[in-house]
Amino acid sequence: MASLADLVNLDLSDCTDKIIVEYLWIGGSGIDIRSKARTVNGPITDASQLPKWNYDGSSTGQAPGEDSEVILYPQAIFKDPFRRGDNLLVMCDCYTPQGVPIPTNKRHNAAKIFNTPKVAAEETWYGIEQEYTLLQKDVNWPLGWPIGGYPGPQGPYYCAGAHTNYSTKSMREAGGYGVIKTAIEKLGKRHAQHIAAYGEGNERRLTGHHETADINTFKWGVADRGASIRVGRDT
Repeated sequence: MASLADLVNLDLSDCTDKIIVEYLWIGGSGIDIRSKARTVNGPITDASQLPKWNYDGSSTGQAPGEDSEVILYPQAIFKDPFRRGDNLLVMCDCYTPQGVPIPTNKRHNAAKIFNTPKVAAEETWYGIEQEYTLLQKDVNWPLGWPIGGYPGPQGPYYCAGAHTNYSTKSMREAGGYGVIKTAIEKLGKRHAQHIAAYGEGNERRLTGHHETADINTFKWGVADRGASIRVGRDT
């Protein structure tokens, strides 16, 4: 008898053109990820080939019960590392049936900004570096830490967070250091607004004691891991 794992990993690409597409979106908290799957004809090579879909927004805190339908707009596709084969993950934006982005749809405004000619000409590069904590298999405790205890001060390990590498064409060209400093000055003026948009729990990490700036303090420096913005020494 086949195990559940065998069925989940079953590759049917040789006998059918059907594929499973997992639609993913941001839930009502703004930090939870929701998903559901549908079967479509493959192969799919671009998100524009996928149909819009919908879900019950009243169960995710994104719509009232009397008008609960939220529409999923496919935006980007990726190979499904779990089902494998030609199956896909599709990242989606969420809209009302009238085509209005719902409050948790932050990508809508971001796309408008990045697609304006002035911004597009800057060839923006950015990459998010996320740090993770691996937990021990049978207990909810970090791998390598004694059960119920903690290791010494930070050094041989690094605590769970994320930072973003960012540059524009103007920053990368000759004279770009001045452009970088101007951008940093602008960021410093909106520090509180930015922190508020970065999600929950950052006060536990941005303590000022774990190679971070204090959550209420904005500063920058060259090769300074304790700064809000760290500029590389080569820059």
